[in-house]
Amino acid sequence: MTARAARPALAIAVVSIGVGALIGLLVYGVKATGRGQTLDDAIAHGRRPAAPAVALPRLEGGARAALADYRGTVVVLNYWASWCTPCRQESPLLERWQPRLAKRGGTVLGVDSLDVTADARAFVRELGLTYPMLRDRDGETQRRFGVSGYPETLIVDRAGRIAALQRGPVDDAFLRRSVLPLLAEAA
Repeated sequence: MTARAARPALAIAVVSIGVGALIGLLVYGVKATGRGQTLDDAIAHGRRPAAPAVALPRLEGGARAALADYRGTVVVLNYWASWCTPCRQESPLLERWQPRLAKRGGTVLGVDSLDVTADARAFVRELGLTYPMLRDRDGETQRRFGVSGYPETLIVDRAGRIAALQRGPVDDAFLRRSVLPLLAEAA
């Protein structure tokens, strides 16, 4: 066999090894995480996993706030960014829910993530948002919650457990279904 004839065989062998390695990594990833291990799966099966312990600076500056500070409160934890069109469309709904929640021991808690601070502040002012806002500049906490896009909303019960989530914009029906029953639960 000549060197020229060996090249295609070598290329096929290299590609085959690469494909085999990728398949092996996929199989390992599926087996390592196991079924039912994602937040989505836990909630779909009626479980309420504990919310990760996170503390972030307030968007307007000042002290940090921790999710644990809201223990005893039902929290509508909303991840957003100023450049996100669905976030802009969803925010007025969350603002309308804030006083309704506050009367019954709940709050909306916004988390601006992977955004320019000045743009995020302008977004809040422009839309007249009054609920508390935190700043996750580098996206550290969104990874801990499994947030992969914007907006995403997690509903945290009074005990600090995640009771529901919405990947994408929320609507009145989701909030009624996911939040109102939690407001009726004891702390």
